[in-house]
Amino acid sequence: MPPVKSFGERIADALVEDGLLTTKQVEELLEQQKREGTRFIKLVIEKSYVSEQDLTVSMGRVLNVPPINLSRISIAPEVADLLPREIAQNHKVLPVSRLENKLFLAMADPLNVLAVDDVKRITKLEVSTMIASEKAITDKLNSQDAAKGGRMEDIILDAQKKNGDEEIETVKETTEEVNIDQLAAAGEEAPVIKLANIILVQAIKDRASDIHIEPFEKGLRLRYRIDGVLADATPPPKTMQLALASRFKIMSSLDIAERRLPQDGRMRVRVGGKDYDLRVSIMPTVHGEKIVLRVLDKSNLSASLDKLGLDPDTFRQFKIAVDAPHGLILVTGPTGSGKTTTLYSALNELNNPIFNIVTVEDPVEFQIPGINQVPVKKEIGLTFANALRSILRQDPDIIMIGEIRDTETAEIAIEAALTGHQVLSTMHCNDAAGAIARLDDMGVPPFLISSSVILSCAQRLMRRICSHCKEAVTYPQKMYEDLNIDAHLFDGITLYRGRGCDRCKNSGYAGRLAIIEAMTASDEIRKLIIARSNTRELSKVAITQGMKTLRMAALDRARDGVSTLEQVLLLTSGH
Repeated sequence: MPPVKSFGERIADALVEDGLLTTKQVEELLEQQKREGTRFIKLVIEKSYVSEQDLTVSMGRVLNVPPINLSRISIAPEVADLLPREIAQNHKVLPVSRLENKLFLAMADPLNVLAVDDVKRITKLEVSTMIASEKAITDKLNSQDAAKGGRMEDIILDAQKKNGDEEIETVKETTEEVNIDQLAAAGEEAPVIKLANIILVQAIKDRASDIHIEPFEKGLRLRYRIDGVLADATPPPKTMQLALASRFKIMSSLDIAERRLPQDGRMRVRVGGKDYDLRVSIMPTVHGEKIVLRVLDKSNLSASLDKLGLDPDTFRQFKIAVDAPHGLILVTGPTGSGKTTTLYSALNELNNPIFNIVTVEDPVEFQIPGINQVPVKKEIGLTFANALRSILRQDPDIIMIGEIRDTETAEIAIEAALTGHQVLSTMHCNDAAGAIARLDDMGVPPFLISSSVILSCAQRLMRRICSHCKEAVTYPQKMYEDLNIDAHLFDGITLYRGRGCDRCKNSGYAGRLAIIEAMTASDEIRKLIIARSNTRELSKVAITQGMKTLRMAALDRARDGVSTLEQVLLLTSGH
């Protein structure tokens, strides 16, 4: 009996039969798929061997699902409105037509049974699937939004129905007066002010960390990053592009006349009696200026370390290091993993009139009373290294460095830690032991690293299960095999997931929590550092001394019913 072919191999055969790929191209693609673990279809599109439309037709033949060309059909508004925009965007599906109790649904992935189940549950209709390319579905959704949002007043009225009459107030941070003569008239028109306010209010209500307003040739795209994942929202019309950019420039005291160079600024707004800082980045693109606003919510800062939600052993190690009179504490992880927030929480605990606390950051994320915060300004020569030299002449007790990026900064940080200062900093590494190797790569002598570093941590942010739609779940054996863990680890344990509801926008998750891998520099670890042992050896010894790896910490959160095994797999697949 011949072996059963995978879906990618079946698609490959169909593309060869249709004369769209050669046998040699298929062999190369299947070899690359095996080597990199990338989906066959994604590789075909990336290589531009086959157009998305032709690929869709061949996939439809393999799956026995009829293809549909969305660019040539018009969809009735009452059909388009059967499915919420967020659901359609997340699942890459589009209602095309309705015949009595049957809904014809275009899908980028007709094998996605969860998407079909969601559509059935929401529409209460039977679903007949058709296949279309992901790009065609996204383009059609965007054109529907543009048609629906053609009139500015309709957008504002629709958003006000959702958000109520919540007002937003800009809070001036400086005493400098804005030059009224330079303000663009469009940026001060009432509809534009309302639209900008609605975008900000919606982001704050959805607990978004970032707002992306992106210009394209025929429209704008508005996205919010919620719990680390970007989600589409109804975009403003293309005609509002320049006015909206001018409005955000006015609010953040930027030059509204400059549209050729990137600009960075910040603003403070008050919503519902609460202040929010926003960091504003504006960058010119081919079709206009892309605007990204980062929402900095001080309520996310923990007043003390015990509120970070760490497990008892990790908390104990972190607490001992923070209470130490001197030494270097490193927190590592990718961008957006909460490193800076963790260090701010440590500073909050240390914030005491008896200490002189100084930070050097690029930029200053949160402004905290009682702490001297220095923003880096490379254009005038105020780098991390130069700022640190001046700080050391200011009689500091505790120094927080936003990030160690180069050898010079690393050497000064270590020198400060060795001369009686407590130094906290972040680095970009994958794990706790990797920070030691990174310092070594920067040229810092191992004996200085071993003498100065007292704690090295790696951090990730794990999504929490939504408490309103939490339900028990049984995972297949393959999930445990993919995680490379023993299924018996969960014997007698009930695992959970989020079913998806209105409160969590059908994602099944609401909020995030930190998982931390903390490696204390014990005498044995110090000896290994001096001997320049590799990161694997350092981690192995640290585990025998009680260190919980990111994988262990994530699995604990799944066992506690706080997060899911999918999150464990997503965050710690390389650990």
